Amino acid sequence: MSISHAPPESSGPGISPTSPSSSATVTDKASPPQASPALEPLLPRSTRRTRVPRWLRRTTGPLALLVLWQILSSTGALTPDVLASPGRIAQVARELIADGSLASAMGTSLQRVAAGLALGTVVGTGLALLSGLFRTGEDLVDAPVQMLRTVPFVGLIPLFIIWFGIGEAPKVAIITLGVTFPLYLNVYAGIRGVDAQLIEAGESLGLSRWGLVRHVVLPAALPGAMTGLRYSLGIAWLALVFAEQVNADSGIGFLMVQARDFLRTDVIVVCLIVYAFLGLLADFVVRSLERLLLQWRPTFTGR
Repeated sequence: MSISHAPPESSGPGISPTSPSSSATVTDKASPPQASPALEPLLPRSTRRTRVPRWLRRTTGPLALLVLWQILSSTGALTPDVLASPGRIAQVARELIADGSLASAMGTSLQRVAAGLALGTVVGTGLALLSGLFRTGEDLVDAPVQMLRTVPFVGLIPLFIIWFGIGEAPKVAIITLGVTFPLYLNVYAGIRGVDAQLIEAGESLGLSRWGLVRHVVLPAALPGAMTGLRYSLGIAWLALVFAEQVNADSGIGFLMVQARDFLRTDVIVVCLIVYAFLGLLADFVVRSLERLLLQWRPTFTGR
């Protein structure tokens, strides 16, 4: 009869219950956890400083200039025959609005700008597409356009009067010529600035020539076209000032000519403010259209 002895129980292989390592492990598990140091969130510098509303920053400069203007007029540093005071200009503006002369002049000027802008957009964009998409078109179109671009369009007013008379045609032609070249340059640069790798990717996907133009070239050139349109609008209002000096009997320029003859600086300033307001409104429309058409292109908006 044999007696078997059972081996002593152990908590793990090769470790006895009373081994030092086992007791150290039990002691570590029983000790309370140490508190981790508090972490402070890092904020960008732009969010740490006090933020001033953007509308307040944008209006501070014009308001300060207006206050300085009024002070100089009140103290006699600016006489009315040099520059009318802001109060006098506001009064004259109310009078022109009340008798309807300012609204009629604005309507006439807007019609001239719209006609010249439409014709200039068609001509400038068409020439840019012809020159940018085809090498033969570039050889035939680009050199004459660059030559005409260096000629001041104001210097062509006498020729336009001889060719078109003294009616509305020369006025619209001056605006059209001023609008054409900025659009041509920007659309042409946008087309020729398309990344060649995008063209290769489109060809590898099996796009035809028209498909490449429609889906690759024109969308990539659209930002340049919108920039050219904004610049052309500024040139259009500048060209309108010269165009309405050509024997005009209506329009904002006609009011300015009459005011110049009678030394009415208040009326001249009112007309200049109207020009600036219409130009700012047109630029706002184009920028809104740009945000709508270029939603696919994320850009830096400032910090």
